[in-house]
Amino acid sequence: MENKIRIHLADDHHVLIDGMKTLLNTISNFEVVGFSLDGTTLFEEVTANKAQLLILDISMPKKDGLEVLKEFNKKGFPCKVIILSSYDDLKIIKEVMKLGASGYLTKRSAGENIVKAVHAVSSGEEYFCELVGERITNNTTAALPEIIKTETNKNSLLTDREIEIITLIALENSGKEISEQLFISTNTVETHRKNIIKKLKAKNTISIVKYAIKNNLINS
Repeated sequence: MENKIRIHLADDHHVLIDGMKTLLNTISNFEVVGFSLDGTTLFEEVTANKAQLLILDISMPKKDGLEVLKEFNKKGFPCKVIILSSYDDLKIIKEVMKLGASGYLTKRSAGENIVKAVHAVSSGEEYFCELVGERITNNTTAALPEIIKTETNKNSLLTDREIEIITLIALENSGKEISEQLFISTNTVETHRKNIIKKLKAKNTISIVKYAIKNNLINS
């Protein structure tokens, strides 16, 4: 029997909840196991129903999405989180990614992205709708003028995000600095770092720096 991805929905609009539930349940390996109209008991609910992924609205009554993420940080993440929001403000995107969210969709893009987002995030990747991805990329590019654009790694086993992190490590950024520049949590940075070391069979940070220089990711 196929293992299904267990999904919990949190939004204060019942119509949106019903629409997402209907859409997601059409996918054979998805199962919506619960929903919430506010954030007050979300931690307890997703822990109880063993949801693997939470689709979370930022703007909810009583306890909003940011407060929920802060609670998850404090108590330990019971599941992965995709943010669903009416806002595409870079400050908000930055804040939720630093708090540990793995994906971000605007509500107007949800219909065409939500299935791909669930598959990606449940597989350990990050997912952003096109508009949000562009905002992050443009901000990262502006913050990192030293990076040389290259096609060297196009066919590499490394993901684009891992290449970004290798570049930042080679430029002597700390884990905290990388998390702030890429809008991800320090835990996510550390996970990427471990994956990079495994893929490159690197012994230490010096090996990562050598890879960055060899592949023209930074000026040597």
